[in-house]
Amino acid sequence: MATLKDISKATGFSITTVSRALNNYDDVSEETKQKINSTAQKLKYSPNVVAQNLVMKTSKTIGLMVSSLKRENKNNLVFETLCGVYDTLEALDYEFILLSTSSAKQKNQTFEQICSQRQLAGVIIQGLKISDPYLEEARNSSIPCVLIDIPVSGEKMSFVTSNQKESIKNAIKYLHRLSHRQIAYVNGTKDAHVSTERKQGYEEALTAVGLDINPDYIIQGDFDEDITRKAITSFLINHPEVTAILCASDIMALGVLDAAKNLDIKVPEQVSVIGFDNILLTEYTTPTLTTIAQAPYEMATEAAKLLIDLIEEPDGEKMPKIIQNELLIRKSTSSITITK
Repeated sequence: MATLKDISKATGFSITTVSRALNNYDDVSEETKQKINSTAQKLKYSPNVVAQNLVMKTSKTIGLMVSSLKRENKNNLVFETLCGVYDTLEALDYEFILLSTSSAKQKNQTFEQICSQRQLAGVIIQGLKISDPYLEEARNSSIPCVLIDIPVSGEKMSFVTSNQKESIKNAIKYLHRLSHRQIAYVNGTKDAHVSTERKQGYEEALTAVGLDINPDYIIQGDFDEDITRKAITSFLINHPEVTAILCASDIMALGVLDAAKNLDIKVPEQVSVIGFDNILLTEYTTPTLTTIAQAPYEMATEAAKLLIDLIEEPDGEKMPKIIQNELLIRKSTSSITITK
């Protein structure tokens, strides 16, 4: 790969002049710029973005920070987020790099250190736990940040989320209209903000339709298919009266469908199942899964645009964005007949 030194040697100009010409400084003549840029193209020179940021004393690089990035064939949410951020930043002439973190990694390096080392102009964050140190560090940081699905604000921080609680309430109301009265709920990890929001939505919705909140009907699935499968297998054996199960994610709903199949419990004839997210696989399950559809691509594009506003207009408004979800009715839910 060609370097500034190679261009300098080929053109006869100093490395400083080459660098200033490539960065379009006014003190370099147009003739010199044309010669240097032409040589750079012939040599297929590709600038080092971090080094360029240091020279220009500004940055056009955005970090997309996700927590515990895993290879997950069934969940397309992170990929949709990546595409949304990439497409938006490319159109706005910004670069972005992917940063994967975890609770363990956050003990070894501060949020400010990560941003400083990579010369980041701002960061989009998805998947941090409520207890993660980076959440508070980001809130107090001088680096502009936008959080996805974590409604926390700060001086240089805003967020994009969806109507989590309202979506769960709508799902409960739908099941209630189908005459379901014994409705269980599978919750995600306890230290995820969306888990708190969705669980509160479930409890408030039960109260609103006149149903009691039974703590035994709340199962911990930790956003994990295998954990949910095991927990629901035991639950269904001990609670045959339950006719509907609402899950805080589609991945956990897959575990419920599998557990029901193994127990020879028919969905939706004996138990209705609803998920949350609308991952691609839900269109192909048997039966197809009724789910609360999020819009991760749209959330990501809004997060990217909001972050650029924070960077380019630091004194402007930092109003959060709320994206509306949609309840998609498929084959995994049906009405039941109430016996007197």
